[in-house]
Amino acid sequence: MSDTVDVIVVGAGSAGCVMANRLSADGALSVCLLEAGPRDRSPWIHIPIGYGKTMFHKVVNWGYYTDPDPNMLGRRIYWPRGRTLGGSSAINGLIYIRGQRQDYDAWRDAGNPGWGWDDCLPAFRKLENNDLGAGPTRGVDGPLNATSIKTPHPLVEAMIAAAGTQGVPHVQDFNTGDQEGVGYYQLTTRNGWRCSTAVAYLRPAEGRPNLRVETGAHTMAVLFEGSRACGVRYRQDGQVRTLRARREVVLCAGALQSPQLLQLSGVGPAALVRQFGIGVVRDLPGVGENLQDHLQIRLIYETTRPITTNDQLRTLSGRARMGLQWLLFRGGPLAVGINQGGLFCRVDPASRTPDTQFHFATLSADLAGGKVHPFSGCTYSVCQLRPSSRGQVRLRSADPFEAPSMQPNYLSTELDRRMTIAAVKYARALAATEPLVGLMKREFRPGPDVRTDDEILHFCREYGATIFHPSGTAKMGPRSDPMAVVDERLRVHGVAGLRVVDCSIMPTLVSGNTNVPVVMLAERAAGFMLEDLKATRRQAELVAA
Repeated sequence: MSDTVDVIVVGAGSAGCVMANRLSADGALSVCLLEAGPRDRSPWIHIPIGYGKTMFHKVVNWGYYTDPDPNMLGRRIYWPRGRTLGGSSAINGLIYIRGQRQDYDAWRDAGNPGWGWDDCLPAFRKLENNDLGAGPTRGVDGPLNATSIKTPHPLVEAMIAAAGTQGVPHVQDFNTGDQEGVGYYQLTTRNGWRCSTAVAYLRPAEGRPNLRVETGAHTMAVLFEGSRACGVRYRQDGQVRTLRARREVVLCAGALQSPQLLQLSGVGPAALVRQFGIGVVRDLPGVGENLQDHLQIRLIYETTRPITTNDQLRTLSGRARMGLQWLLFRGGPLAVGINQGGLFCRVDPASRTPDTQFHFATLSADLAGGKVHPFSGCTYSVCQLRPSSRGQVRLRSADPFEAPSMQPNYLSTELDRRMTIAAVKYARALAATEPLVGLMKREFRPGPDVRTDDEILHFCREYGATIFHPSGTAKMGPRSDPMAVVDERLRVHGVAGLRVVDCSIMPTLVSGNTNVPVVMLAERAAGFMLEDLKATRRQAELVAA
């Protein structure tokens, strides 16, 4: 087994599987993909509703906790992250969302040329196989399926009708660049199975002789010769190994572990790096800063009729019926996951685009992935799309196997507090609107005693949780921005041979779920790297001539 390859990709998640496929496609580059977790063999990964089982899984989930957050009553908040082939795309809620046109135009306008919506749209179309058919914003030839929910649910239908009375349009496609509307989410499923990036991108590529996939391989640090990344050190089967890269190292470890790896490798805030006895390769103060996440506030209602997934899961006959639907037809609740209904709306009259997202679930539990309630329940989950609160990810020690310090600082700004209170009020007003109100028996949480703004805010601090979108900790920006970590081609500033390709690089959080935007980032990053390779070849040919 060679200890040298052209490109090392660290992390086989939403981005890493894409990079491995695209970079190895023409056979010109040897690629090694390193994944700390095991192969994605658990059946709960592949059955769409199974993420309720992987939410607290000890093997395929990192199971992180934040530091105590002073804005959340000192709570340590659970942050699940995928630890297997496919990464978080193997355990996420399957929701297929790109974000808004304005998200990407804001990236471009912040000094990142080539990252506006129109620049990113070709990659979005390239990656997807959308069952709504081809269109100006949709693709049908890509590896990643965007599958529509075909079976209507009375609760979702009632939500669509209720939102319609408030002037929210019913839409089939949230991914045109203009999200405003209500309808059913599309999902990353294929024929009733989860379509993770491991399924969509890695499986078709694994037989290539120039692609090596190593699981159980925990990367400990990026190695440098001067200011050039030349390889990585990783542990596998209890042994520490070194792998060298002739061309590049690409970090796809996610918004928590990519900045941790950079800091462990001497790339980050100099004072922090030195504090743990690590030699400074490049002082980049922005590494680990700018952490953003969507805070999920879950309102739970008991329904008047036994039409929820709670009812199906609570009885043996209901579970058997669900299982048969999936086994015989690859349909039913097991094939569509938990959150079926989507709503993008404006709770602030000053907002020019949707500022709040609903994930409407036909079940209820005390926490995401927890045991369902003993009553017929549904969940109105709301989150502010563009929070202004910022946190950070920092080393706790020089030990690469110790989780970093993660401080989200949720609700630390007046804007975020005001928007979150408004979102709760909007959800309550929606639940009180016909025809939804006829299906709602009672508000279980927060409950009728929570009325004032202060009481609502306390409820949000007591029960708010991540919706699993940490981002921004190695942000893209021009060299003139002292907090920027990567340039517009995702190359780390001030060093050679090193890129970051994952949620870390988002200057600002996209308006919605992050999986599909990360796949788009990886498609574009692989394109940049292949362009660079071609340019190098042309230069070599000219020199030879």
